[in-house]
Amino acid sequence: MRPDDARHMHRALELGRRGIGNTWPNPAVGCVIVNGDVVVGEGWTQPSGRPHAETEALEQAGEAARGGTAYVTLEPCSHHGLTPPCTNALIAAGIVRVVAPFSDIDPRVSGQGFDHLRAAGVEVVTGVCADDAADDHAGFFCRIETGRPSLTLKLATSLDGRIATASGDSQWITGAETRAFVHRLRATHDAVMVGAGTVRADDPLLTVRGFDVPRQPVRIVVSRKLDFPVDGNLARTLDIAPLWLCHADDAPDDLREAWTTRGAKLIRVPLQGRQVEIPALMQALGAQGLTRVFCEGGGELAASLLSADVVDQLDLHMGGVVIGAEGRPALGALGLDRLSEAPRFALKSVRQSGDDVVQSWMRQRRQSDA
Repeated sequence: MRPDDARHMHRALELGRRGIGNTWPNPAVGCVIVNGDVVVGEGWTQPSGRPHAETEALEQAGEAARGGTAYVTLEPCSHHGLTPPCTNALIAAGIVRVVAPFSDIDPRVSGQGFDHLRAAGVEVVTGVCADDAADDHAGFFCRIETGRPSLTLKLATSLDGRIATASGDSQWITGAETRAFVHRLRATHDAVMVGAGTVRADDPLLTVRGFDVPRQPVRIVVSRKLDFPVDGNLARTLDIAPLWLCHADDAPDDLREAWTTRGAKLIRVPLQGRQVEIPALMQALGAQGLTRVFCEGGGELAASLLSADVVDQLDLHMGGVVIGAEGRPALGALGLDRLSEAPRFALKSVRQSGDDVVQSWMRQRRQSDA
C-alpha cells in the first residue's frame, strides 16, 4: 500500500456516492485514475447503472491512463452483460495497478475480476478504505446476500413518540430544515415506501423536491386492497416518477385495472393474516432490482417491518413538541411478550437540525439470536 492510496480511494468513494439512489440494480461505484502524482481521470456509475465508473474515468483519462493506477470502490466486473467487462477496458488502457477495498460478492464477479487483472500482469491491491466502502455498498450487498433491498425506516415524532394529534393533524412536527433533509434522504434511495393509511391521510407526492436529481425514486405503496384514492397526487404525477403498488390477491379487480391503466406497476404479494407478508414483499422488491428502500410510514407498516426484522437503519427525526397520550403513536403494536424479542439498534449518529434532533440507528441482532 502506498502513502496516497487512502487519499485517492476516499476521492473515489466521494465520486461513487453521487450515484447512490440512481444506479440500481447496479452498485454505485467511483473510480479515480492516477498517473504519477496527477489525477488524469475520474468517473462514477451513471444513472440506471451504465456506463460504469471505470469506463467514465478511462474516457476522461485517454492515453494518460497508460502506466497509471485505477482506484475503484468495488472489484471491476469481468463478465459480459449489457456492457463489456471493465477489466478488459482497464487492461486495454494500459493500467498497471488497481486498488480496491474488497471483492464483489456478486457471484458473476466474486474475485474473477481480480484474477483476470493479475493474469494480465496488473498489480491488485485490496483492503483500502474497506469499512467506508462497505457502508456505501450495503444496499447492493444486502440484495445479493438476502434477495431483498436494505431498508431505512424514518419516523418523524414528537418528544413523546407521537406522529400526530388524535384528530390526525401532523403538519408539522419537525421543522423546515429537517423536512428538506428528508428530500435528500429520498434522493439517496432507489425507492420511497409508505402504507395506504399515509396516502389516505396525507395525499403525498413522495418525490424529491428542492434540488435536481437525475432519477426520481420509485414510489411504493403497500396496500392489501388498494384502498386509497385513484385520483390523488400519486396518480397525477406518474409522468414524473414511477409508482409501484404492492397488493394482495383480494384487491378488487376494478382498482387493479384502474391503476394499471394509469401506468402504475402492480406487484402481488401473499397474505400473512390480515396484511401482506413482509418478507415476501421485500423479496419481491429485490427481484425488481431495488437495493435501497426508504420507508416513511405509517405506524402499522413500520411496526410490521420491525416485527419482520427487515429494518436495517432506523432514522428518528424528533421535533421539540409534546402531543400527549391521546396522540397517534409512531408505531403500531409489535405483539411483544419479552424484552429479548424487541428489535434493537445501535446509535450510528446524532445531530441537531434546526430545532429538531436527527438520530440514525443501525440494526442489531435480537438477543434471542445471539
